[in-house]
Amino acid sequence: MLSERARILLKSLIERHITDGQPVGSRALARISGLDLSPASIRNIMADLEEMGYIASPHTSAGRVPTPRGYRFFVDTLLTVRPLDSVQVHELEGQLQQDSPRRLVTSASHILSDLTRFAGVVRAPQRPGMAFRHIEFVSLSEKRLLLIIVTPDGDVQNRVLFADRTYTAAELVEAGNFLNTQYTGLTFDEIKASLQAELEDLRESMSELMTLAVEAGKEAASEPGEGYILSGENNLLHIQDLSSNMQSLRRLFDMFEHKTGILQLLDISSRGHGVQIFIGGESGLVPLDECSVVTAPYEVDGEVVGTLGVIGPTRMAYERVIPIVDITAKLLSSALSQH
Repeated sequence: MLSERARILLKSLIERHITDGQPVGSRALARISGLDLSPASIRNIMADLEEMGYIASPHTSAGRVPTPRGYRFFVDTLLTVRPLDSVQVHELEGQLQQDSPRRLVTSASHILSDLTRFAGVVRAPQRPGMAFRHIEFVSLSEKRLLLIIVTPDGDVQNRVLFADRTYTAAELVEAGNFLNTQYTGLTFDEIKASLQAELEDLRESMSELMTLAVEAGKEAASEPGEGYILSGENNLLHIQDLSSNMQSLRRLFDMFEHKTGILQLLDISSRGHGVQIFIGGESGLVPLDECSVVTAPYEVDGEVVGTLGVIGPTRMAYERVIPIVDITAKLLSSALSQH
């Protein structure tokens, strides 16, 4: 356990370092901490903090900088988060007035990037139990058909079907009309359960088309979403803490390109509650100790469907970034639930 004086000094040191990026010495801490301590007493406390792994001495500097462990203690126990005021929230709400879920997700990514000047990322909504608004069959060749599925939010899924025989244009229209009339708005699992009783009454040709369409629709619904939308990654090139190590920064951009690591991190975040903060290498996925990720899940009608967040330097203004991520997740949830 840290003494109250040690907590105040650690908080003052981290806040000063976040502001100017420089190592913080004992004389500076004597001025800014508000404690009536001599520089010698402060040096003793700083030595204890360094021994516990909360701060470190860079190179030959007399000052100290926070370690990832120090940042973790800071955000868990010392940080005071200031919520956004009502005017800022109203402005954000206005930017999330888009006409489709896809545009809403893209807007959320841009908002996170623009407000923090870091990289904004949004995991595309997953489609468990995907329903459809419209279905259409198109003949490609003798026994090859194209199934076109339009989801309620306007996304289009195409699937190639291989039938046992050739279908006429009239039969394809009839099959599409039957599904659109009877089952629009249902998931393909629901359609399959309902069709079991009706397949016996359908002509054999229609039965095959129904079965092919349902299985293809279930396959489309079981696939993961389209990944994530990333905005503002070029902002990271202008951050001294990251750009000073181009080899490490290159690894981060490689991860953006290959997506797997970020998707794993966002999927982990979706199983948590509220804002989560991954500092340095804590996640085991982000390749930079100098990098932190702040995330929050978002919902549709009370069900978590994705995660959004900010990727930036470990030396970020967490008290400012955390409420931005939190309110953006809540506003995106509200906007998506209205579609």
